[in-house]
Amino acid sequence: MPASFQLQITPVNIHLKKKEKVLEVEFDDGSFFIYTAEYLRVESPSAEVKGHGSSQKRIIPGCKNVGITAIEMVGNYALRIIFDDKHDTGIYSWRYLHELGEKYNDVWHRYLQMLDSLGLSRNP
Repeated sequence: MPASFQLQITPVNIHLKKKEKVLEVEFDDGSFFIYTAEYLRVESPSAEVKGHGSSQKRIIPGCKNVGITAIEMVGNYALRIIFDDKHDTGIYSWRYLHELGEKYNDVWHRYLQMLDSLGLSRNP
């Protein structure tokens, strides 16, 4: 099998806990991740956050209290997450969600460092 070939990772269970402001996803590879709404919001795959290239990523402050109002399936490959701050343009593919779960510690640490270096806060 070529190294570039990757099997599709798919969720077997998705559970939105609005009150706790978390999304729980269990994948078919046995992995299970709990994502805070804040983490998903600041790592949105939308152009607003990601820009149009890796060097254009925006740091989004003030999302500590953000919640998720709804999730919508996008075909058989992704979720659209609607946040209570009205952000709803990111399409979270299964692979991207899985990657966010696997790399949480590094991604979150880098986000907190960037906030600090820019003099920004997680608080609204």
